[in-house]
Amino acid sequence: MTSQNIYILAIESSCDDTAAAVLCNDKLLSNIVATQEVHTKYGGVVPELASRAHQQNIVPVIHQALAQANIDKKDVSAIAFTKGPGLMGSLLVGTSFAKSLSMGLNIPLIEVNHMQAHILAHFIDEENFSKPSFPFLAMTISGGHTQIVKVSNYFEMEVIGQTIDDAVGEAFDKSAKILGFPYPGGPLIDKYSKTGNPKAFKFTKPKVGGLDFSFSGLKTGVLYFIQKEVKNNPNFIEENRDDICASIQYTIVEILMDKLKKAVKQTGINQIAIGGGVSANSGIRKALYDAEKKYGWKTYVPKFEYTTDNAAMIGIVGYYKYIQGEFTDLSVTAQPRYKI
Repeated sequence: MTSQNIYILAIESSCDDTAAAVLCNDKLLSNIVATQEVHTKYGGVVPELASRAHQQNIVPVIHQALAQANIDKKDVSAIAFTKGPGLMGSLLVGTSFAKSLSMGLNIPLIEVNHMQAHILAHFIDEENFSKPSFPFLAMTISGGHTQIVKVSNYFEMEVIGQTIDDAVGEAFDKSAKILGFPYPGGPLIDKYSKTGNPKAFKFTKPKVGGLDFSFSGLKTGVLYFIQKEVKNNPNFIEENRDDICASIQYTIVEILMDKLKKAVKQTGINQIAIGGGVSANSGIRKALYDAEKKYGWKTYVPKFEYTTDNAAMIGIVGYYKYIQGEFTDLSVTAQPRYKI
């Protein structure tokens, strides 16, 4: 081990994935994620079951992350963990474990904002992936959040637009549930939309002022549309599945891109980075690449493994905070509502 290297052990437990990662400076050495299958039959994440699964998974996941990185726990420089936002029970597991390990190893503890981490995931050193320069606009899109953030430096971020109701991930999953797809249904809408006609069915886009979003009206529109059509033809979903999915996805992507175009015009910033679980969606990725060609934007799409919840992104925030000496003490508590 050389003295100039910083080794960060990162822990992520904000929702239903238990994750641990090890970084050497800004380079990833290991990134382990344990997913929880228990929620599938309930059609959504059950918080109590999630926190119990975290308790079962956290020790083996951290052990595996250290083993894969080929380092001993005594070589770790600091521990970074997700303080929030997220589910309280889930956050408590990661927070408590991180505090205990920090105290046991007598090394610094670093708190991380989960949404800030989705943005800074772009700064993990990866071959064939360029890093945005400041300032840039970040669109964080997930099952719990939809935001447009103006990023001036690593830790100076301003939310300039956000959803006033459902997040974009909820719009995908709830629409999928209406269609009878299993949870999580968002990726299935993406899958079936690839062979469908995006203009087969028209769904109304909500009228929301400024740079804010709304998706609850779209969900209701999809529900009424399906109810009406199934009443006339019980096989409507089965016969039109791909076209319905393509039309829903097209509408959601249009809503996101309309606000993004407005944000670029308003701020004069044409560097766009996306993050969060929904940034894995092929329709959103294509729309961004198309906008890059059409409007001259520079777009940054993260590596697939950094889109969903993972500890690598927690680790990169931990690395930059370590450099600045931004540590937290053992009185820190989990914060389910934690603003950037």
